Amino acid sequence: MKKLNEKRKSGVLLHVSSLPSNYGTGDLGVEAYSFIDKLAANGFGVWQILPLGPHGPGNSPYQSYSAYAGNVLFVSPDELLNWGLLNKDDILLAPKFSKHRVDYERATQWKHQLLIKCWDNFRHNQHGFSAFWAEFDAFIGEHGWWLNDYALYAVCKQQFNGEAWSKWPEKLKKRNAHSLHKFRHEHEQLIRAEMFKQFIFFRQWFRLKEYANKRGVQIFGDLPLYVAYDSADVWSNQSFFQLDKNGDPLLVGGVPPDYFSEDGQLWGNPVYDWEKMAADEYHWWIARIYFNLHLFNMVRIDHFRGLESFWAIPALAKTAKTGSWQKAHGYEMLQVLKKRMPELPVVAEDLGEITPEVEALRDHFELPGMKVLQFAFSGEADNVHLPHNFTANNVVYTGTHDNDTLVGWWSALSTKEKKIVKSYSAHTNRKSVAERLVEYAWSSVACIAIVPLQDILRLDTHARMNTPGTIDRNWMWRCDKGLGGKSNWHFMKKLNVKYNRNNE
Repeated sequence: MKKLNEKRKSGVLLHVSSLPSNYGTGDLGVEAYSFIDKLAANGFGVWQILPLGPHGPGNSPYQSYSAYAGNVLFVSPDELLNWGLLNKDDILLAPKFSKHRVDYERATQWKHQLLIKCWDNFRHNQHGFSAFWAEFDAFIGEHGWWLNDYALYAVCKQQFNGEAWSKWPEKLKKRNAHSLHKFRHEHEQLIRAEMFKQFIFFRQWFRLKEYANKRGVQIFGDLPLYVAYDSADVWSNQSFFQLDKNGDPLLVGGVPPDYFSEDGQLWGNPVYDWEKMAADEYHWWIARIYFNLHLFNMVRIDHFRGLESFWAIPALAKTAKTGSWQKAHGYEMLQVLKKRMPELPVVAEDLGEITPEVEALRDHFELPGMKVLQFAFSGEADNVHLPHNFTANNVVYTGTHDNDTLVGWWSALSTKEKKIVKSYSAHTNRKSVAERLVEYAWSSVACIAIVPLQDILRLDTHARMNTPGTIDRNWMWRCDKGLGGKSNWHFMKKLNVKYNRNNE
């Protein structure tokens, strides 16, 4: 596998949920293929997305019920129609959804009903779907190592009114073998239905990924450091997390006070028991990274610094201020991984308070780090986010999913801050600030330059994807059909050619 910095590339950050569609959220259907065509036609070689797992509370893709399962909200109804699993009336009866915001609750309810209808059509017509059945059986055989636990977990949540696994009957909570076997037997068809939903998701996903790769577009995925407490992963691997005898977290993850929040960020995810993972030769982590590198062409490890040391917060704390740093085993884990995969197509999210030890871990494995232009203009010439301080082994962003859009960011700057930004510009023509910053990123030595679609379209704060430390109205933004005007894309195509990032 080639190193990530072997050839200059550019990409667009856009989560699947933000794509246009008629069904309440973006999906893996025709608009996703159109977006790939748009990328390829304008010289982009990378499509970066957020985690694809089933979203949990707050609709955050970083608080998923599974580290492996796909979010069936992204299944395309039109593709199901094309495959004969639905008829036209099923689609025509779809509710009227907003085209500008993701309607998580209504879209999830409707998609669930639709997929159950697909499952009923599928299992009652084994002869008509014989080729599909062979694929389904092969999928279960290949993915059973995570799928069996996830499907069981999903049905348990259904049967226990959505309660977290820690609230289930004691024997199921503690995974008593006899109780698990009995539950599987009593709910066999519901469990099979959950497996079928995952089969449909991954069938659509891998076809989309194959199409992207044939067009010269690589998929850049995102791997959160932690998994949600209420997840199939923690329930089925309780010994790998710092839990008490009742299964409740002793310590939870987060970050101390930083740029985004004066109280820090209290994520609530249980932290790992790295000693237990070491005794198992880091199998859980290796399997997870391997899976993601099968799902995507390259992967960003979110909160990479947590692989060196992590901010551990008492589970009952009200803010992240009361945490402490504890050592992780990231070096040992990555060493095991590198022996199996010498070239790691992995990017380290190394934003925030980064110590020399974290930098040493990143650099030892030659992983590209991240630079964000919105963090660059502090007035100090040695600011690591200024393009003149980059190295080739960097991925530069105008902003990430946690930043405001460039237009919104500029509007919120003080007069003094705006003056600093303007002082850095070598441009004499009258370009917008958004255009200037995009060109700064593209002209830099960074191996990959990424721009959120919102910044290509010059959108303001209303198009922001997430505001860290808040829970309202995040992860909801969607783009219009057509993905913006020709002039915006033409500008990007010129930059891709001008700065040797053109995807050929």
